[in-house]
Amino acid sequence: MIGSKWAVLAGASVWVLASGGEARAAVAASPAPGLVTEQALAPSHYSDWPRITSARAVDRHLDAQVHDIVAQMSLAQKIGQMTQAEIKSITPEQVRQYYIGSVLNGGGSWPQGNKHASAADWLALADRYYDASMAVDAPVKLPIIWGTDAVHGHSNVFGATLFPHNVGLGAAHDPELIRQIGAATARAVRATGVDWAFAPTLAVAQNTRWGRTYESFSNYGPLVRVYARAYIDGLQGHFGDANVMATAKHFIGDGATANGTDQGDAKVSRLEMINVHGSGYVGALETGVLSVMASYNSWDDAVDGVNYGKMSGARALLTGALKDKMGFPGFIVSDWNAIGQLPGCSNASCPQAINAGIDMVMVPDDWRAFIANTTHQVQGGEIPMSRIDDAVSRIVRAKLVLGEFGKRPSQRVGAGDASRLQDRALARRAVRESLVLLKNNHDVLPFKRGTKVLVVGKSADTIANQVGGWSLTWQGTDNSNADFPNATSVLAGIRAVDGSANVTYRATTDGVDLKAFDAIIAVIGETPYAETMGDIIPSATLRHSDRHPEDLAVLKAAAASGKPVVTVFLSGRPLFVNDLLNASDAFVAAWLPGSEGEGIADLLFASEHGMPAFNFSGTLAMPWPGVPCPYADGGKAANWLFARGQGLHYPSHHDLPMLPTHADVGTCASTSTLPIFHTLAQSPFALYLGAGSSGHDVHPVGADLNAAIEWPANHPLFSLRTVQVNTQQDAKLVSWHGPGRFFMQSPQPTNLMPLVATHAALQFDVVIETPAQSPVAIYMGCGDGCTRALDVSGIFAAYERGKRHAVSIPLQCFVKPGADLAHIDVPFGVLASTPYSAAFANVRIAAEAGSAANAACPETAAQ
Repeated sequence: MIGSKWAVLAGASVWVLASGGEARAAVAASPAPGLVTEQALAPSHYSDWPRITSARAVDRHLDAQVHDIVAQMSLAQKIGQMTQAEIKSITPEQVRQYYIGSVLNGGGSWPQGNKHASAADWLALADRYYDASMAVDAPVKLPIIWGTDAVHGHSNVFGATLFPHNVGLGAAHDPELIRQIGAATARAVRATGVDWAFAPTLAVAQNTRWGRTYESFSNYGPLVRVYARAYIDGLQGHFGDANVMATAKHFIGDGATANGTDQGDAKVSRLEMINVHGSGYVGALETGVLSVMASYNSWDDAVDGVNYGKMSGARALLTGALKDKMGFPGFIVSDWNAIGQLPGCSNASCPQAINAGIDMVMVPDDWRAFIANTTHQVQGGEIPMSRIDDAVSRIVRAKLVLGEFGKRPSQRVGAGDASRLQDRALARRAVRESLVLLKNNHDVLPFKRGTKVLVVGKSADTIANQVGGWSLTWQGTDNSNADFPNATSVLAGIRAVDGSANVTYRATTDGVDLKAFDAIIAVIGETPYAETMGDIIPSATLRHSDRHPEDLAVLKAAAASGKPVVTVFLSGRPLFVNDLLNASDAFVAAWLPGSEGEGIADLLFASEHGMPAFNFSGTLAMPWPGVPCPYADGGKAANWLFARGQGLHYPSHHDLPMLPTHADVGTCASTSTLPIFHTLAQSPFALYLGAGSSGHDVHPVGADLNAAIEWPANHPLFSLRTVQVNTQQDAKLVSWHGPGRFFMQSPQPTNLMPLVATHAALQFDVVIETPAQSPVAIYMGCGDGCTRALDVSGIFAAYERGKRHAVSIPLQCFVKPGADLAHIDVPFGVLASTPYSAAFANVRIAAEAGSAANAACPETAAQ
């Protein structure tokens, strides 16, 4: 690990900022004004869930008003208030008819399905929903509230400013900046008629394999606590026309899961859950947050011997800890179809979740069935009326505090004002504060203005890569620069600061005379993802070049020129990048900076006078790995190249030596599971559709989660779309219109024989939509003409239509006739014909699963 001498050179002359203005001389040990130091962030040592005193005083008059309103409501109106539907699935008239309490727009959902919908379009739909909610035939009329994932600005809206994701904001260590970003986000959200932000995320991410790491401010709970106060204060303020309701999410332990698996199982002690992962909720409740979102994850406290299961059904936590012990007076909302993950529940029915303490249920599509089922469950005594009244009282109280009664969205100050979607100056400042300088050998930075630079790398002029996930679309994919009209790419920012005549751009160095330039700037890094799709599986290394070899290739070519090479690394998390650091003279961790790429250029170039116009003030809010598998042995200190809190300033007066690349480390320990398909095909596998039982007439499915495929186009053999089996958009529903195969294939064969020796099984989840009338086979392939198929017709025929079933087929079943499992390129394929329709999810090969009670060999099919 590089020591603290590298991070802070006591007494050395550096340049730090005074409130974002011109640079001034100081010493590295002196933090920039307004920044919070880790020394000021003391960890908590609670022995139990603490009672929190909110900044918002108890209001007896408000409580009486809530009681009066709820007393006048019918059961239908109460359950309607507890229901949250997606805007694609519900009309304003249905809002009126069913007394709906809330709507949401998911990532990639816009008014009329228009990705470029204007602020006026959003506002018009908000008015229609509001008017419908106030036109109900009932003694008391309750205004609807609209929730949105405004997680780094109003990030689902065309033309809105996108701030750095939380992982970058954590590096800024600036609570006042966070408060201002919260306030700017609230102004933007209100301008579109929306009144509820599903933010901030208060996860304390402990493993950067997690695909939501970039939604976490830090792996250090006290910083998350301070940021929670600031962010929520900015969003909620005093609940004026420019404020919205905030959501503290996801309660609790989403950043604590084993191996960083999204929606996985947290295996931590009670004290760790309270004092580390509960930190943000202490800050949130102190500030008076009105809503909390329950997490997808489970919690198994092995120390106390208590397995709480999924959070959405954990009464001891939602009611016992959060409401009763901590004193949370607001309401708890479930996550997208999360109730369907509880044992005995479905997306449309889950009395366990309501009884556990869920007050509002996010049922995007199945809201009508949910209302009918919940009504019957209350009438049958399965859900006590007292629980319904408590849930509705909490929702009504929040709406009263929010000021929703008596004012249409369009009647608020600033409604429809598109200029409120933007705060580019604040975002540019946030970018500057979030950047962390990790290497600056020979003080190559800052460049003088007028330096002739070659800019290379796939992310230099790709705004989608710098804004990341949760940007216009859920995954941040399927976006072009034209989708961000008020954004500046990193390349455009460099041109603006250095002068266009001094800047040349090429994606790679191929065919470029590198001698013509003074320096090379490479802008590289991760590509967009969100949630599970961003998970790095436990067996994979954290080496960035394993997933993006093109970045190493462009850096090596640049370094071979002998010119100074500066790397701007865009990522949602710290990764193992020793090979990239070695090929760079300077290295900037730029995280996912959002829409203002010029903020990066501000720090790379000096002012016209040759002095730094701005300086680096960001320091790591999470440690940076120095080995490919930093968690393999408990994450000991020696595994980290840079500790939390480290970061260079100008001038650094320190050179980083060449680092070991650990090229011999290809995986992180032996794995017990080979993932094949989990929401997306898991690398190196890809999804395909194929005509007939063999041959090369195939069609790649691709990674677009929203795509509905008909193939071939003229006379389709298949229809394919994304659906939910376990978690949101985690499955592929395939309909056969003729003989063909749906399969997953890798470009290189995989040796499954070590897994065979562990009594492994091929496992997957299936939902039969249209039963087959001809044979259905599951097969493995080992090259042209080499397949082994098992007839599963009998097994599938016994499955109830429309219900999820877990299938487990021992690998030994494929070996018995002598199939070669040492060179498998297709570990999973389905061969069928019309009429047949089924959804497939969570395909994997799991060690030791072949001897489980539910594992069995189907019949051998014809080869």
